[in-house]
Amino acid sequence: MSKRQSAKYKIDRRMGENIWGRPKSPINQRAYGPGQHGQRRKSKVSDFGLQLRAKQKLKGYYGNLTEKQFSRTYTEAARRKGNTSENLIGLLESRLDAVVYRAKFVPTVFAARQFVNHGHVLVNGKRVNIASYRVKVGDVISVRERSRNMALVLEALQSGERDTPDYVEVDPKGMTAKFVRVPEFSEVPYPVKMEPNLVIEFYAS
Repeated sequence: MSKRQSAKYKIDRRMGENIWGRPKSPINQRAYGPGQHGQRRKSKVSDFGLQLRAKQKLKGYYGNLTEKQFSRTYTEAARRKGNTSENLIGLLESRLDAVVYRAKFVPTVFAARQFVNHGHVLVNGKRVNIASYRVKVGDVISVRERSRNMALVLEALQSGERDTPDYVEVDPKGMTAKFVRVPEFSEVPYPVKMEPNLVIEFYAS
């Protein structure tokens, strides 16, 4: 198992939830945390512990985001007008790797980051290899012509494991996707309960 896969599954087990809703997640068989102390009885979690857990779960869901990147996203969300929780989710879903994942060009958020970094993605016809690139409403994201026959892409597009949300308009044959609008929190198809309000409390405290 690769380091990337191992880390991904460790997040699932640490949280005790199948964060990405994947059938291969080990949490489906072992509903306890990793390591020798994983099966200990869980003690009551403090308010800070709940906030930290909510932050780690949301950050982990979007792949290999560093604490610095995630904190910077929160700061941007807090700076903007409106509801900070909604702003945070909107910014996370506007990341190029997140849109590539939502469009089902790849099977996982981890693969989406790598796919973008390796130069397989175009935004409005121009190659962009920065996973954190912020996609704007109306932008068209496409898979490069030479990358369209990759097994990873073909398998992901044909997979019935998850649906494409309404805020991303996808043409599977043309392997293009249009970012129709910045979604509200209620529109984002998280397989598990996310609590961005607790994330805001964590950073605000």
